[in-house]
Amino acid sequence: MKSIKLLTVGAAMLAGSAISAQATELHFIMCGGEIRQADQTVVDAFVAKHDGVSVNIEAVPWGTCQDKSLTLAAAGDPPSIAYMGSRTLRQLANNGLIVSAQISDDVIGAYQPGILNTVTVKGTHWGYPRAFSTKALFINCGLVEEAGEQCVAPHTWTGMYNLAKAINDNTEAAGVGLAAKDFDNTMHQFLNYLYSNGGVVIDTETGENMLDSDATRETLAFFGKLVDVAQDGPTAWERSQLKDLYNDGKIGMYIDGPWGRGQHNAGIKEITVPIPAGPNGDNGTILITDSIAVFKGSGHEDLAHELAGMLTTGESQYALDTEWGLTPIFDYEKLGFDNPYYKGDAYWQVFVNGIGAGGPEPLVEDFKSLQAVFTNMIQGIVLKDDTVDNLVTIAGEELDEAL
Repeated sequence: MKSIKLLTVGAAMLAGSAISAQATELHFIMCGGEIRQADQTVVDAFVAKHDGVSVNIEAVPWGTCQDKSLTLAAAGDPPSIAYMGSRTLRQLANNGLIVSAQISDDVIGAYQPGILNTVTVKGTHWGYPRAFSTKALFINCGLVEEAGEQCVAPHTWTGMYNLAKAINDNTEAAGVGLAAKDFDNTMHQFLNYLYSNGGVVIDTETGENMLDSDATRETLAFFGKLVDVAQDGPTAWERSQLKDLYNDGKIGMYIDGPWGRGQHNAGIKEITVPIPAGPNGDNGTILITDSIAVFKGSGHEDLAHELAGMLTTGESQYALDTEWGLTPIFDYEKLGFDNPYYKGDAYWQVFVNGIGAGGPEPLVEDFKSLQAVFTNMIQGIVLKDDTVDNLVTIAGEELDEAL
């Protein structure tokens, strides 16, 4: 490896030695319920750098973590810093509970395409991206071959549907696994298809609602078509449960993240391929990040920004990405890494190549309202309750209310 270019949050953050060495404790809320070694290493280095400064890391499960951070901040006792889903940033920003991120130009130029859109509201970055995932299509080749087909990547929606129909009609398995439960990854699964068709939900620069579009109508119509070759009752299933159906040989394909390979039964003969392109798009994916937010009112925002910057340098991010098995958040070759873990690995390239055509998890003030917009639309087509046109029109109106 070449000498690695360290990315910092700018000259102002390098003035850590000028910060008074009085006793100061930073409260760091870590969503997820665990502290990864990559994070602990950075925190230890930060504490060693500042006399009289300590960091209290509180690992909180996802189910309660984000609400806890919001509640503390609203009550005037904010954490100094928190690792949380980027989906929360708009709500925190709109309520004046966090301060904007101080990301240097060098860092901005090294992120993979679209990463910063996951933390941006009307042109302002509200978080430091920390963990990143994309999605791909996993296909059980054993079922494909049993159906009398060749196990090759379908490049288009038509090819995907035809392959799923062959599995559905000629084996005991359903052709594809669909998530349509009242759960956040139902929206995520749909957005994989929408972004592969050139669709947009919210313009990250203007904040304009773009959901009511031909691209969304085409995507919803395709989703409804897939229902006919999917497992029974998609409204009862969320993405993690599709993995179990896949492992049991009950579905021929489904969409999941890079961690999928390690969760599949060793005996499954499979290929991992890009999400097929819609009629007006390319092989895209949803871009989901978790990020570091610096809270307003702790009294030591400068220290919090510095810690956030240290957590998101090239070295720190590489350590986290490789430890956790995440899609690379940076183009690490730009940072002097000669042989990053994803280079030359066909599996990883599937998750990297779709980034450019991908789109962000939309940022709204009330994420549950956003989830309901998509769940209502998707369940409407799955249950054949209404037409594509009406469902998309209603979803656009509902999103207006959520923004």
